[in-house]
Amino acid sequence: MKFVIVGFGRVGMRTARILQSEGHDLVVVDNDPKKVDRAGDEGFTVVEGDAADEGTLEEAGTEDADAVAALTGDLNTNFSACMFGKHYGLRTVLRIDEDYRQEIYEKYAEDVDEIIYPERLGAAGAKTALLGGNFNVLADLTEELSIASVTIPEGSPLVGRRVVEVDLRGDAHIYAHGRRDEPMEIPLPQTRIEAGDDVALMAAPADLPEIRTFLRGEDAAT
Repeated sequence: MKFVIVGFGRVGMRTARILQSEGHDLVVVDNDPKKVDRAGDEGFTVVEGDAADEGTLEEAGTEDADAVAALTGDLNTNFSACMFGKHYGLRTVLRIDEDYRQEIYEKYAEDVDEIIYPERLGAAGAKTALLGGNFNVLADLTEELSIASVTIPEGSPLVGRRVVEVDLRGDAHIYAHGRRDEPMEIPLPQTRIEAGDDVALMAAPADLPEIRTFLRGEDAAT
């Protein structure tokens, strides 16, 4: 797959490195000459320029990409890049920093495919490591949305099913999947769930108890 990574700061750099290690094609966009040089030194294809400028994103080959991740520290730049990606039918990922407000989330959530909060997710990972267990709430993104990690047990009705076929309560959905002891990533359509797999899902906090029961195989409802 081909990705456009906007911003080569700590979030964009790590994202680009992971995608590169998995064999994906990607182009990095940044307006900071030092970051451009750093990306080039690491072997990335780089376009120097303002990602809010359509010309810059066209030079990066956005129209031929599969997705764009706008990961700079500037929300307006990130949103502009995502909207340009949407114009070409790309999957869009928008970064919002930890000082986001509910009204900001509501303003942008409907226009992009995913919103990420790097600081919150980093803290969530530390919390999960400390708590252990097989079903942990990683973060409360808003009053109406939480992220949870789940280890699928033997006997779960999800075992043997493709990730894209799973129907959970309400608006809950699985957005990442990983085999036992492997990092989670966005699953391919043909990925089937096995006992011991880890999945990450988004759900309303009130729905988590019923989802937990279902995933344990204690409830046959989907």
